[in-house]
Amino acid sequence: MSPPPKRPAVASPPGGGRQWPGEAGSTAAAGLAPESSSPEALLLQLEWTVLRKLDGLLQGDYRTLWRGAGLDLADLREYQHADDVRHIDWNVTARLQVPHVRQFTEDRELTAWFLLDLSDSLDFGSGARTKRALSEGFVAALARLLTRHGNRVGAVLYHPAGHPVTGRRETVLAPGTGRNQVLQLLAQWQAPAPGRAGAAPGPASAPARPAAAAGRPPTRLADLLGHAEGLLTRRSLVFVVSDFISEPGWAAALGRLALRHEVLAVRLVDPAELALPDLGLLTVEDAETGEQLLVDTQDAGFRQRFEALATAHEAELRAQLGAAGADVLELATGDDLLASLLRYVALRRQRARATLGHRLPAAWRTPVAA
Repeated sequence: MSPPPKRPAVASPPGGGRQWPGEAGSTAAAGLAPESSSPEALLLQLEWTVLRKLDGLLQGDYRTLWRGAGLDLADLREYQHADDVRHIDWNVTARLQVPHVRQFTEDRELTAWFLLDLSDSLDFGSGARTKRALSEGFVAALARLLTRHGNRVGAVLYHPAGHPVTGRRETVLAPGTGRNQVLQLLAQWQAPAPGRAGAAPGPASAPARPAAAAGRPPTRLADLLGHAEGLLTRRSLVFVVSDFISEPGWAAALGRLALRHEVLAVRLVDPAELALPDLGLLTVEDAETGEQLLVDTQDAGFRQRFEALATAHEAELRAQLGAAGADVLELATGDDLLASLLRYVALRRQRARATLGHRLPAAWRTPVAA
């Protein structure tokens, strides 16, 4: 009998992510250093402003958040509320007529992988922070939180146009532990991509985009997920950090990845991607191709059509993530980083109480050779 479909948990930012400049705190209040900070400065500030507060809020619940895979059967005991139903021993339960669960000697070491989309669309930000800076701060804090407890973290960084040094689209950072591993990850992250002169500033000081940006290769998240599918041989905790602005085809690869690993899709959003404010004439630009278009945001009809299209895209994207069986954490550029991490903690606790296992749509399954 097939297991019940896995219902992905979703943690969304308050207000659906629609938070405009002035409603949220500054970058410093959100727990992030300026985008121009070195990896050492960024990590140091996160350790003082976010991780210390998070330690106090978790209050020793570390074991409920990070659990290794069971290796050896240690004991049997009666089933208790909130136990994982996958550990029920049905033979013993049938004999004793009382549900019993197996207890295992656990491997405390956890391996986490960050699959990082570093495409040009992450340079967008309607407020004081871009999606790239939001992604960097979240990953740095979470990676440090994991490594502080002895877990290993690795990363696959995806550059659609190729890494500025190696030319490869996927750069792999092998799993490691400790603070230096997080610094290595941030150093890889901050390597400037082709056509970019450092991190993108906010809209108040955004320069014209280089002409070389036009016609660059499109983002194909399926390439990143497919590369990770062949790389990750051991069951791991996988974070797919992206705005999911990509060519189609990534959902099938994400679904196959979620069958073998615990996958969290960290989706980066900006309020201006969901609804346009009334700002008069505005030049909008496709971050992937560099194409520009002049629009009149005073036109209420245009804003309504834009919002309708954005709503339809949201529904389609969430349906694809749900079918893939991946949990979803939505981060808006105006979010407070500590609140975002607490939403992630709540999501893990929700997942620990849920029945796992999902069925991948037949069209997404890898065909088996005869």
